[in-house]
Amino acid sequence: MSYPRIIPCLLLGDDGLVKTEGFSKGRYIGDPMNTVRIFNEKKVDELVLLDINATRNGTEPNFKLIEKIATECRMPLSYGGGIKTYAAAERIISMGVEKVALSSAAIETPELVQEISSSLGRQSTVVVLDYKKNWQGRRVAYTHGGTRKVSGSVLDHVDNAVAHGAGEVVLYSIANDGAMKGYDLAFAEEISARVTTPLTFVGGAGSLDDVRALIDRCGNVGAGVGSMFVYKSALKGVLINYPNPDEKERVLAEYARKYLSGTRS
Repeated sequence: MSYPRIIPCLLLGDDGLVKTEGFSKGRYIGDPMNTVRIFNEKKVDELVLLDINATRNGTEPNFKLIEKIATECRMPLSYGGGIKTYAAAERIISMGVEKVALSSAAIETPELVQEISSSLGRQSTVVVLDYKKNWQGRRVAYTHGGTRKVSGSVLDHVDNAVAHGAGEVVLYSIANDGAMKGYDLAFAEEISARVTTPLTFVGGAGSLDDVRALIDRCGNVGAGVGSMFVYKSALKGVLINYPNPDEKERVLAEYARKYLSGTRS
């Protein structure tokens, strides 16, 4: 039985974990290896790691660090950042990473998405779309850490990613990043109602109530979480955490009632 996923979505910067707000310069959080070990113990559903500097600086992925993390990781792992070629994607998958995530490359060279999907599997091919509203209230995609606006609507880019073989699309709200005031629920509901490909939404989770609200409205989606899983309380002292089984069960209770019992209104 397939259930929604509650996914730590963490950012790498200069080989350490960082946390941003609105995609601004990241605050150092700690060593990724220690964090992976903690998540192993907590039986995390899945882990997403995104290198926020690789594409912006024009560097390739840090393969040595990725391999170390993949070797330590005991949960499905998705990595993104600096992947510009099929060879890089293949190398990362060969290290034991389950999914490779493309962002700017997916928009600039969608044929790469198709090549990776065809050769490595649709289930291993993720497209990440960073977005924020423009002055007209339309959601617009950005690349290179939110510094380059892309033409076309986010909906168009989602459709294009799926058409080229993406097995999952991650929608990352720039405005909500680090705000801890809830997801972009209206947009998440709109996207999830029209796309059958697995979706993950990131940006805004500040409590398990926020995660529950996303799942209750959108069903079987991924709830990407950053700040809430690395900070303790509003004072933002660093504390790596994840819901225990009872907490997760409470978050998914309404989903089970509405979607698994066939009584969705």
